[in-house]
Amino acid sequence: MIYWNADPIAVSVGPLSVHWYGIFFAAAFIVGLQIMGRMFAREGRSTDDLDSLLGFVVVGALVGARLGHCLLYDPVYYLSTPLLILKIWEGGLASHGGVIGILVAVGVYARRSGMRFWWLLDRIAVPAAQGGAFIRIGNFMNSEIVGMPTIVPWAVIFERLDPLPRHPVQLYEAAAYLLIFIVLLLAYRVRDLRDRQGLLAGTFLALVFAARFVLEFYKMPQAAYEYGQFLTVGQWLSVPCVLVGFWLLFRAFRGQGQSTKRH
Repeated sequence: MIYWNADPIAVSVGPLSVHWYGIFFAAAFIVGLQIMGRMFAREGRSTDDLDSLLGFVVVGALVGARLGHCLLYDPVYYLSTPLLILKIWEGGLASHGGVIGILVAVGVYARRSGMRFWWLLDRIAVPAAQGGAFIRIGNFMNSEIVGMPTIVPWAVIFERLDPLPRHPVQLYEAAAYLLIFIVLLLAYRVRDLRDRQGLLAGTFLALVFAARFVLEFYKMPQAAYEYGQFLTVGQWLSVPCVLVGFWLLFRAFRGQGQSTKRH
């Protein structure tokens, strides 16, 4: 049994506070940028515009994740007072919305830069998986998105929440996303695989959201109306993501995806 009572605030200086979640969220993008830089260099691409790409992706992820949380998990509350949507510092981000936001951001960036959309999306899929691991560790530091009560030996008691031992589902997800990142990185290193349009993005969608679907069974509902439901909102939203992922994989291996060599 593990007792967990971490302070969500890492550092405080006067009225300013730096939260652990913010640190891990930033780390997800900083490490991701370094990985993207190595991939660009490996393929002979200029890394000059990576900072601009990072800006697009960060904005897309934040806007998409925030709108996803507000509109999918508590629409009545947020639509009754729309200004609350802007209070992102109060918490509330949804990964499914973040994925949509990143897709839009990559589409806009690809159009402005002249880069191929699928080539760029496949490369972003690799560091995106490790980014998910960082963010779930941030959730663990915040004692949020907790698991169901359990009696397993590695159960965690989140003392800031209640005295019940629970599945550390945030760490389950972090471990799953880290493994998926390794799979994607290994696939990327095989030229025949990385040159298949949509293969890396499809692998990301299929594996990440399949893991999310399974692990939701160990997670407490995130919205009041989810109690007693057959599936959670996260599971319902994961199903189309997995299907799109498998469609992209099917398309890539059928030969329709081999078009990123000339990027």
